Amino acid sequence: MKPRNIAAGLGLAMILTVALFALAYPFTPGYDPYAQELSDAFVRPFTTAHYPLGTDSLGRDLASRLALAGRITLGLVVVIVLVNAAIGVVIGTVSGYFRGVLDSLLMGYADVQLAVPMSLVIMALSAIRGPSVGLMATILGLTFWVGYARVGRSVALGLSARDFVIAPRLLGARSTWVMRKHIVPHVLVPVGILATADLGNVMIMISSFDYLGLGVQPPTPSWGLMITDGQKYIRQAPYLTIVPAVALLLVIAGTLLVGARFTETGQGLRRTVRAPRRSRRGLEAVTA
Repeated sequence: MKPRNIAAGLGLAMILTVALFALAYPFTPGYDPYAQELSDAFVRPFTTAHYPLGTDSLGRDLASRLALAGRITLGLVVVIVLVNAAIGVVIGTVSGYFRGVLDSLLMGYADVQLAVPMSLVIMALSAIRGPSVGLMATILGLTFWVGYARVGRSVALGLSARDFVIAPRLLGARSTWVMRKHIVPHVLVPVGILATADLGNVMIMISSFDYLGLGVQPPTPSWGLMITDGQKYIRQAPYLTIVPAVALLLVIAGTLLVGARFTETGQGLRRTVRAPRRSRRGLEAVTA
């Protein structure tokens, strides 16, 4: 097996391990991320079966809170990436297909939005309206689409002059039908590769905002918020910071490994599509 495939498999295993823990642990006996038992505060990991990962300063089960925080953090990441990918596909496809003034307006707006640091926007709005996970998710969900739009536009520009796109237009097909049938399917492949690579980046952003207190608010747990809370007791109970940090590291490292493999695959597919088709046997040799 090639080293790149081993790395991708390792990354996938890391992601699945954390995801399965977050999904399966709520079905175990004793799961309760909010129950407090002050007499059981600061129980160290792996010292009792009732608290496998220990407890925090309020006697709350760290494993239960880690699982709930995982579902919240992973859910936010997936939703934000999917929303931005969908917006980027629509804007990029329309921009590359119609070109002209519409292309200039849409890409000009994308350049302006790219120049505005979203972290400052979130901080400013949080200072005005108060920090909340809804505010953070809305801003990130509607402002992170520029990269996907540029990829979609690049693909649409290359395909808009191809015969299989021009022919239905000459026969009277609607532009929406042409884009949906002949352009969007080709756009989804590179956008999907970019989305896979962006999962780790979005998770870092969400966890950073949670760490700063601009995202998920107590008592609801998140990995970034758990790291912040654990730092107060870093000498007395370092595991309160280490446990969520390890979970975050596993997912981010896993997405980077898997994303790198998908990126390499996408580059190979683009080279194959651009290669001259001299013979069926030669093409099969290139794509093998």
